[in-house]
Amino acid sequence: MINPEKEIIELHDGVYARLHTGLTNAGFIIGDQEVLIIDSLRVPSFARELVEDIRKITKKPIKYVIDTHSHWDHSWGNEEFQDVTIIGHDNCYREMIDLEWNSNWRNKVVSAEAPWSKEAAAVNITPPNVTFETSMRLYFGGKEIHILYLGKAHTSGDIFIHLPKEQIIFTGDVAHARGTPFLEDGYPHEWPGTDDRLLCLKAERFVSGHGAIGTYKDLTEARDFMHALVDNLIDAKQEGLNATDASKAATMALAPRFDEWRGFEGLEVAIPPFYNKLDGKKY
Repeated sequence: MINPEKEIIELHDGVYARLHTGLTNAGFIIGDQEVLIIDSLRVPSFARELVEDIRKITKKPIKYVIDTHSHWDHSWGNEEFQDVTIIGHDNCYREMIDLEWNSNWRNKVVSAEAPWSKEAAAVNITPPNVTFETSMRLYFGGKEIHILYLGKAHTSGDIFIHLPKEQIIFTGDVAHARGTPFLEDGYPHEWPGTDDRLLCLKAERFVSGHGAIGTYKDLTEARDFMHALVDNLIDAKQEGLNATDASKAATMALAPRFDEWRGFEGLEVAIPPFYNKLDGKKY
């Protein structure tokens, strides 16, 4: 235990989840000579704290950083890792060099006047320097690591870090354990299919970008949530409901099964931008 808000859990020999209550999780894998980090967190000071926590376990140098996706709270710590290979999807790179995308997110973070807002105003947004289209593999510390793009979902460039032998997946923000995902940048027609493909991977446990470590059952329920949400919204679109009414109807429909999930209380407010991306056709 690091402090009441942060916890490092060894999932398998050399494979760690670093959970941060109410904020963003990260992961790291210790190899024979070097370390691989999964998500650099929200600003450079958070990245430095992550490295300090890793240093309590190993002094080996950082070799890789993998961005699960482009969102600021997962990738704006990248600038702290000079001379490190930063891996991400092609679309993650495109989003992180998009001036409008960057401006919109920086404005949101700075205007929130959070403890990290001032630092975020000066962040040098640093995209991946190695990208891929569908998949790549690393052989690291005797472990086979699959880095996979399964389609658009939470963003256009979400990737999954899968250790098939250890049956562990790092899912970024696509799937959470009993938690509702952030929808605003999501792709409603593609997300359910991406979840279906995710479930084809062998996994006993997964680490999401927020919240607790999940089981395969939790992963299945995350898929079910997204299918139920999108099905309800498509029905609402076909009925001609506006975004407000569609959001209310979908929230009421999902409540009996999911209302105890983390973040469900904000679902009705979160749905309208997601709903407005639908064309009413089945995915």
